[in-house]
Amino acid sequence: MQYRLDRSVERHGDVVIGGSPLRLFRLTTGGVEVVERIERGEEIAPSVLVDRLLDAGAIHPVPDAGSSHQFAVSDVTIVVPVHGELVQVADGTIVVDDASPSPVAGATIRSDVNIGPGAARMAGLEHVTTPLVAFVDADVALPDAWLDGLLPHFDDSRVGLVAPRIRSTPGDSALERYEEQRSPLDLGPEPARIRAGSRVSYVPAAAIVVRVDAIREVGGFDVDVRFGEDVDLVWRLDEAGWTCRYEPAVEAHHPPRPTWLAWVRQRIDYGSSAAPLSKRHPGRLAPVQMSGWSAGSWVLAAAGHPLAGVAVGAGSAAALVPKLGDVPPKVSLRIAGLGNVYAGRLLADAVRRVWWPIVLVAAIRSRRARLIALAALLPLRHPAHLADDMAYGVGVWKGIWRERTIAPLIPRFTSWPGRSRPDS
Repeated sequence: MQYRLDRSVERHGDVVIGGSPLRLFRLTTGGVEVVERIERGEEIAPSVLVDRLLDAGAIHPVPDAGSSHQFAVSDVTIVVPVHGELVQVADGTIVVDDASPSPVAGATIRSDVNIGPGAARMAGLEHVTTPLVAFVDADVALPDAWLDGLLPHFDDSRVGLVAPRIRSTPGDSALERYEEQRSPLDLGPEPARIRAGSRVSYVPAAAIVVRVDAIREVGGFDVDVRFGEDVDLVWRLDEAGWTCRYEPAVEAHHPPRPTWLAWVRQRIDYGSSAAPLSKRHPGRLAPVQMSGWSAGSWVLAAAGHPLAGVAVGAGSAAALVPKLGDVPPKVSLRIAGLGNVYAGRLLADAVRRVWWPIVLVAAIRSRRARLIALAALLPLRHPAHLADDMAYGVGVWKGIWRERTIAPLIPRFTSWPGRSRPDS
């Protein structure tokens, strides 16, 4: 197999730093040779080091779609849940009509009551006899031969799910232009290992390919979850030991909501999934995950002690240098310093998306709270971005009230970096 380094990776002699979250690998002489071959784009054999780099998201497979592989398109059954109109689908597709207002002609299954997308997909899965299943939403436009770029990943018997990149359908309206830049379905141009707390922590089920044995092993989509059922499935697959991969070399398109009002409702629905998901996956829905030292420096600054905040940030960066003795000091300082700066961006995002009702109430009486709210607005580059974040936050609080939990409001503090033993 050929691999590519993740964009986060940097090597300093026999030390590699990279992945998501960042990890540090100390390599043996043989390990250095493996990484050098990956850097040159050469094919390499499986090894313990390769497995650990893959698991950390420090390297990603580059499958050759032109070679022979374990699975072909004939090994995939496509399941399409529908509530409304259906675009043209290929022969052999299992169409699940989820109580559409007008019955869908030619549907394989029809439900008399609306059961939701997760339950509809599970109804279709019962009819699947192939080793792989593709779940595709009815309004997703797929490129020709889209499976050819995803199926090679399943040559690895540990891979349970592969997802393409979902881009917003381009258009000329203000909403369509905004969605092209900030669609929550579009997870970017870089490949990734999908895992909670990483750069790509979920994928939408608008288009995914799943190993049937894997999805049945974990019980499939939770039929009681209306929103976030795709996030829940990916995390349960990961927890069960299956690898889930994001492959942006394959791109599908999904249209945005037709009106701004429908768009706001969608964001509220997305946010409402945070509370029920936090009960199923404790700690995974934290609004921010960062080093406690980084958080402390920004809290001190927000409390009116900026010099103390800078001192804590600088001190934590300096303290990292001796811990990473094999890494040049300027590199340690740069990474730690950038981490502290990025933590401020994450906190600003959390204020706008989740904590804004608290800050808004506090701002009525507190000048400092008003300054915090103003600072949280500084990263914004589009007028709709604020509405996007606040609508999601409305959904979060809606879910908090319904589920009687404040878990989606609680930050999570971690240490950096994760460290591994020397690998060959």
